[in-house]
Amino acid sequence: MKLRELYRKALDRTPLTADEAWRLYDEAPLFELAATADRLRRETVPDPQVVTWQIDRNVNVTNVCISGCRFCNFHCKPHQTEKHFITPREEYYRKIEETFRLGGDQLLLQGGLHPDLKIDFYEALFRDLKSRYPALRLNALGAPEVSHIARISSLTTLETLRRLRAAGLDTLPGAGAEILAPEVRKRLSPAKPSVGEWLRVMHEAHLLDIPSTATMMYGHIETPRQRVEHLLTLRDLQARRPAGHRGFTAFIPWIFRSTGTELERQGVETRFSASEYLRLIALSRIVLHNIPNIQASWLTVGKQTAQVALHSGANDMGSIMIEEHVVSSAGASNRFDAEGIRTAIREAGFTPRLRDQLYRYRD
Repeated sequence: MKLRELYRKALDRTPLTADEAWRLYDEAPLFELAATADRLRRETVPDPQVVTWQIDRNVNVTNVCISGCRFCNFHCKPHQTEKHFITPREEYYRKIEETFRLGGDQLLLQGGLHPDLKIDFYEALFRDLKSRYPALRLNALGAPEVSHIARISSLTTLETLRRLRAAGLDTLPGAGAEILAPEVRKRLSPAKPSVGEWLRVMHEAHLLDIPSTATMMYGHIETPRQRVEHLLTLRDLQARRPAGHRGFTAFIPWIFRSTGTELERQGVETRFSASEYLRLIALSRIVLHNIPNIQASWLTVGKQTAQVALHSGANDMGSIMIEEHVVSSAGASNRFDAEGIRTAIREAGFTPRLRDQLYRYRD
């Protein structure tokens, strides 16, 4: 099949085969790939002139983690008691009130796989925060954390999700996907719940109508073909969500940052290419025809590349992230405030609209 026939198949939103998706990623000229993705964006998003953005805050529940991720500088092992923390309630209250003052409506709550923090800890935390701040939305705990909490609490992951939702969980972030290939997972995160477990928790969340995002951290030990397979896996999982359930609301790829990580000590360094990132964004819009939003990760790729991504299939600029520690601890230094992100969107030729986690306009 010729490339132009693959572009037509993509524009018809007919699912591509693995070989077809790989051929586009490997052979298509970037300009043609980006133009096809941009046309798809314009034909499928509710308002093609709008680029959305968000205000939220990433608060880490704890830095204690047993997963041993070799790309993470933020965690500490259980025996490193001098570095341990569990965020106290008073700090949550202060940060929530500051987030509200800055126009945010949500906490992104993440942490390590702490060996002692079971389901009752998170239920009590969520209920407390929601009772004090009824307008607060909790986008909390990636699939590996849910799996870990279930295991140490002697629960199924489905029951864990039900209990977390009853306590105040609104949405599930896509953290912990990295590259959805078991051989990559084994080297990157030897003690983290498996790729299959990540997929199962996400599917169960979708069965319960808990919306989530999907992510990819690329540019380390994976092959380009594994990136394409990652997208196909997400597309096929999204197809399994029940009718009327949102499932994955967005896909967010970001570049691996190596500074100070164990992977860097093993000789694996950041190898960022703007054209490679734009190729991935474009293919994401084409392959993920059933995931409505593609986010440009300005935090890891910078303003200019993110702006070009908005013409290559992306329709969202993510959050200004009042607070973030994990990616920045590995060398990501880009920053935006609210006016800065609005200006960047306007400079790219779009109208900025503030959104919530479900992509509903807030302004």
